[in-house]
Amino acid sequence: MSRRSAETRTGDRHRLNQQESPPVSGSFSHGLPFGALGWRGLRNVTGVSTTDRKLYQNVHSILNNNMGGRGDELLAKAEKKASSSTGWFSSSSSKWEDAADLFQQAANAYKIESRWTDSGKAFEREAACRIKADEKNDAMNAYHNAGKSYKKSDPQAAINALHQCIKLITESGNFRQAADREKEIAQIYAQDGLDIQQARDSYQRAGDWYKQEDANATANQCYQQAAELSAELGDYRRAIDNYVTVADWSLTSPLTKYSVKDYFLRAVMCAIATGDLVTARKLLDSFDQKDVTFPSTREAKFARELVDACEEGDVERYTSAVFNYDQISKLDNWKTNILLKVKRALEEEESSLL
Repeated sequence: MSRRSAETRTGDRHRLNQQESPPVSGSFSHGLPFGALGWRGLRNVTGVSTTDRKLYQNVHSILNNNMGGRGDELLAKAEKKASSSTGWFSSSSSKWEDAADLFQQAANAYKIESRWTDSGKAFEREAACRIKADEKNDAMNAYHNAGKSYKKSDPQAAINALHQCIKLITESGNFRQAADREKEIAQIYAQDGLDIQQARDSYQRAGDWYKQEDANATANQCYQQAAELSAELGDYRRAIDNYVTVADWSLTSPLTKYSVKDYFLRAVMCAIATGDLVTARKLLDSFDQKDVTFPSTREAKFARELVDACEEGDVERYTSAVFNYDQISKLDNWKTNILLKVKRALEEEESSLL
């Protein structure tokens, strides 16, 4: 081989290696063009700013999505398998099982590529194939996996996938597992205030399912969340019912009895927030009978002082009671919001009398 031919082949190989990742116009802050280092080379270069590395990651992610990857290859195989006709010597269920396996592989590949929506869609396609193959348990898992992938990109799609999962679970009679999935839905709705009412309803439903499966501790956690969200929505009657339910169960266990006084206080505060002071006093009397230690607690004394101040329409007494309690037991945001609402109502009532 001539020297010129060898040089030409060497140059071709060099150019081919350079084409491993496509060139992109522009440059990093240190003056080197994007393509000068190579996509892999940037990871090993010192002195590269955090901004440049993030820029590299974003561009690299876009290129991966545009160019396709292992996930796309597996998805194409899965679609081909799912649309193929059944041969003489193979069963229909075998076809759907094979397609489901490929969709699952594609979904996991998309997870590696951080393509969460594509991953969720592939898991849903897997679930559909599992159902056709009469593999209901695997279909449940696929819908659950779809929900977990969608959580990172599309909360509503995650909720839809989890609802499909719950439908299959309840058909099988496994309400404990259905409660787990419903609780996940509640958490998604509650996150960043996506839909507080739906979150409350999902917590309530999950609590009911846990309770019928005798998972009372977990049920109480859900009822407590439902109570807090009900109060946030202004549905104080429902909040009271839930707090009473939580308190009643908590009284049955030495491990949870210590928290009862707080649930009692919250229930009374919700009654005060509705302006129904008669109900507030009835609740206090009822709680005194349920727990003989309650009347001597700081929470009980605070609750009675609030009711007395509201009955008298005494804003100063009300404010003093709140201040004194907060000095010893720091008020959380939930209690603070309720107390401020009541105080504003008292001030408006006082102003109208002037």
